[in-house]
Amino acid sequence: MRNSFKQLAGKYKLLKQGWSPQQNLFYGFLTYIFVGFVLLSLPFMQKESASFLDHLFISTSAVSTTGLVTISIFDTYNFFGQFIIMTLIQLGGIGYLSFTTFMLLSTTRKMTFWHKKILSTEFTLPKTIKINDFLKSVILFTLIMETLGAILFFIAFKMDGMPTTEALWSSVFHSVSTFCTAGFSLYNDSFMGYIDNGFINAIISMLAICGSLGFIVITDFGMVIRNKAHKISFTTKIILYGFVTLLTIGTAFFYFAEPTIAQLEDSRFLAAFFQAMTAMTTVGFNTVDFGLFSQAMILICVFLMYVGASPSGTAGGIKITTLTAVFSIMKSRLRGNKQITFLGRVIPYERLYIATSAFIFYTLLIFIGTFLITITHVSELKDILFEVASALGTVGISRGITGDLTVFGKWVIIILMFIGRLGVLTFGLAIWSKTITEEEREVLKEDIAV
Repeated sequence: MRNSFKQLAGKYKLLKQGWSPQQNLFYGFLTYIFVGFVLLSLPFMQKESASFLDHLFISTSAVSTTGLVTISIFDTYNFFGQFIIMTLIQLGGIGYLSFTTFMLLSTTRKMTFWHKKILSTEFTLPKTIKINDFLKSVILFTLIMETLGAILFFIAFKMDGMPTTEALWSSVFHSVSTFCTAGFSLYNDSFMGYIDNGFINAIISMLAICGSLGFIVITDFGMVIRNKAHKISFTTKIILYGFVTLLTIGTAFFYFAEPTIAQLEDSRFLAAFFQAMTAMTTVGFNTVDFGLFSQAMILICVFLMYVGASPSGTAGGIKITTLTAVFSIMKSRLRGNKQITFLGRVIPYERLYIATSAFIFYTLLIFIGTFLITITHVSELKDILFEVASALGTVGISRGITGDLTVFGKWVIIILMFIGRLGVLTFGLAIWSKTITEEEREVLKEDIAV
């Protein structure tokens, strides 16, 4: 029996080594989702029964750190089920193979070529940062921030009068969910009950921003602390400039142009900032009902969810760096420049090709997803577009239509959440990539009018 298991494990190992890095990530996250689905489907994980599709939806949403739900997490799952969901969020947040590779480095101090190849595919890094240093920063920073978040949440919940046992579990669960920008809450109204609680708003904002800014930024600053000669990478500068700019603009729009928030008076700025932050960091919590927002603010939300935050972080979206690259192409072409530049630096064409491909594919998926759901689900177009952008951006905020989606609509959202976590280009390469033959290389060059 033991020999048979070893032989099976050996064959599986050889099979994985034959896959491309993108295919390894595809099947790796798919395995996480399937195992989570099986565990959540067990009766002793539940307070009340739910359909298999709902369990699959929740497992996918947790691994993809999205936060969209078709059923109540608190009402459906007991402590053990909630713990499984939190574990799936953690695995999805830090990335496939990150923890196991960290343990490998902690024991043997060696990373296999197979591990390095997959991690380099999942986490896009500038050349100034090594994968070993980056991975250590990912695990250590995650543990530090989630522990700090749990302590602060516990203090805040106790100050609000919550019983100790409930406050302890709620603190740990929401700390993991927030830092991984998953948006899963044990409260059916998210954090709407804490709209004027500045302490809890600050905790969520701190954890979500730290997670969504990405581990590139954290690793960069960590290297500066250890080595004064190290310079902040161009990628980090773009992320910080872009994040502050978009968050400021988003907050201003919500503050001045959203009637629902304007009525809040004392907590107006706090609500405006939180809603802009939750859309951009893709943390998915809300303190105001998004179903009440005006059409103009729905469009702003969709844009913020579409962009997201940083690459190699916990946030979704096309990423600030991709938007910057596409904007730089447009600006340079309008000015007639031969080179594509931003902040006085030339952006390599290889990165520009990746950015434009991601931009086009991501936009196409939003269009296709919206179209498919409108076929079977009767709802306003703005609500469906909002739901699709939230799913693909792994955000988790909704205008209240998630639970009412048809079976087909739920499958569309499941697929979009999975693609959003995997990354649109990684998904495309995992599905369609192939080895190019010499005959295929010899193609005719032709001009095209643009």
